[in-house]
Amino acid sequence: MPTHSPARPFVAGQHPPDLGRRAVRVTAVDATALAEADPARPGGSAAAVLRAALDHGPLARAAIGQWTGLSPAAVSRQTADLISLGLLRELPDAQRAAPRAGRPHVPVDVDTASHLACGVHIAVPMLTFGLVDLRGRVVAQEEVDHDGDPARVLALIGRHLPDFVHRHQRAQLSLGRHLGDGGDGGGRDATLPEGGLLGVGVVSGGLVDARGGIILEHAPLGWRDVPVAAPLRAATGLPVHVEGHARALAQAEILFGDPRARRGLVHLFAGHVVDAAIALEGTVLRGQRSAAGGVAHLRIPGATEQCACGGTGCAQATLSEGVWLARAVAEGVIPRPDIRLLAAAVAAREPAAVALLRARLRLVGRLAALLIDMIDPEVLVVTELATLQLPELITEVQAEVAAHSRARSAPERVVRPSSFGPGVLAVAAAAGILAAVHRSPRSVRAPLARTLPAQGTGAGPGRAIAPRPSRGALPATAAGR
Repeated sequence: MPTHSPARPFVAGQHPPDLGRRAVRVTAVDATALAEADPARPGGSAAAVLRAALDHGPLARAAIGQWTGLSPAAVSRQTADLISLGLLRELPDAQRAAPRAGRPHVPVDVDTASHLACGVHIAVPMLTFGLVDLRGRVVAQEEVDHDGDPARVLALIGRHLPDFVHRHQRAQLSLGRHLGDGGDGGGRDATLPEGGLLGVGVVSGGLVDARGGIILEHAPLGWRDVPVAAPLRAATGLPVHVEGHARALAQAEILFGDPRARRGLVHLFAGHVVDAAIALEGTVLRGQRSAAGGVAHLRIPGATEQCACGGTGCAQATLSEGVWLARAVAEGVIPRPDIRLLAAAVAAREPAAVALLRARLRLVGRLAALLIDMIDPEVLVVTELATLQLPELITEVQAEVAAHSRARSAPERVVRPSSFGPGVLAVAAAAGILAAVHRSPRSVRAPLARTLPAQGTGAGPGRAIAPRPSRGALPATAAGR
């Protein structure tokens, strides 16, 4: 729980101090590309080639030409450039003979070893740090608790991030360059990737001004008007992209999820904050005040919870994790209101925990039905605790949509769980950085060794979360959004 008063504004100038350094390999994304990132609107031939490899790779250059409509010469030129940037790689061991006489076809694929994006998710009980590759797969993830104070949370991010990146660049990426002591003067060997860190994405619930890099309001944390991008950019020297997590998750689904999401998507997020994102033809809507997708005070049919706004049955009051944690404690499902305990109980298929969250999912389904009737999307993706742990529980949502929506007779095709499983928080946080690369591949700068300012956290590494297979990214634990 936050330890400061609600709606406390951030004091300008409070940002992580520079009291130490860690060497990492950096290939920062150009700031213009980051500001204009839109994964469904590729910016030229290079982006089209990279998109073809992302969607269909590994594939031969001839197949790239078929998917993109580019000439053989253009494909050869673009693939050579993307290989030189560390965005594509050849797979000589998988080469196939050409259908006619000539040189064998050497497939190319997205290079997942040369570049990483770092994501930081700010939630009520914890920070989640993740490293994500160009296919949206989580390769490392840690959780760190925080006390909710905005200045101290940003200072904690500034301290922990360089150590986290340095530790996992060394430990988990096998393709790299030997950099001796890494330039930090400490005499430590560091095997870092040829490319390196593309930038830092930061996401949270509530209202977020992405262009200004400011969290405008996060009610459960009690934050208002907290600048995030500027202090973290000053602390790290890296591009920093700040976004609301519903919009970030929509962007990730467009980039890495169901291809239908590029045509029309609603993303519904139910955590401590309940919100949504709407995307049409690949563009995520923001609104004049960054408030597009605000569903917190939509009334859910049949819901009776009293809301702080004075209404009854509002989505925030009905679906917020705080409400359901309290119920879980009252019903003896968990001993204390800890989202990690509830997530573990659901993952273990404990009957009481599963039954409790099935009831919540039915209410989520009624809200989803309202959104489907209003927007008529190709896909509606639900991200919430139960379906992250047990995706098959999405049938509860689908059944309620079938019962309450007037627009859909086949909700099983429209309503889907997240593509990213429990690794969803890290993928969401990194999505803005990765979208910039996929839209403007040449915005990736030449590799350079850089030291990131940092303090030691005082507590060593955060809680490491081991990736495990899922339908999308390689996930870790997602809880307490």
